Amino acid sequence: MRYLLFIFIIVPALEISLLMLSGKAIGILPTFLLILATGFLGAYFAKKQGMNVVVKLRDDLQNGRFIGEAVMDGVCVLVGGLLLLTPGFVTDISGFLLLLPYTRRWLQPLLLGLFRRSFQNNNIIIMK
Repeated sequence: MRYLLFIFIIVPALEISLLMLSGKAIGILPTFLLILATGFLGAYFAKKQGMNVVVKLRDDLQNGRFIGEAVMDGVCVLVGGLLLLTPGFVTDISGFLLLLPYTRRWLQPLLLGLFRRSFQNNNIIIMK
């Protein structure tokens, strides 16, 4: 429940505030162009990283290695790409952190811990 409050109320309020501050500081048109640029750059970078993940996944499958890391990379790239397509500065920073291989390696243990706690606390609902 805390996550929903954070995702649906606090993050959009923070994004709107930062966009208004940016519009006031650098102007409406530069802010708009910055949002468009991060969206296009994010889509390009997500595609590039996504293809790298697919190649790594295929290589791991062919060589009989555990695919957990490649799958987690894929999840991070997908979420990072979605965050970059969402207008706003906080989501853009979060998206780039999930797309960059170095920071993704640093964030993966934190995300795995979050997933593990969610599964152990039965907070995950699977619908068939």
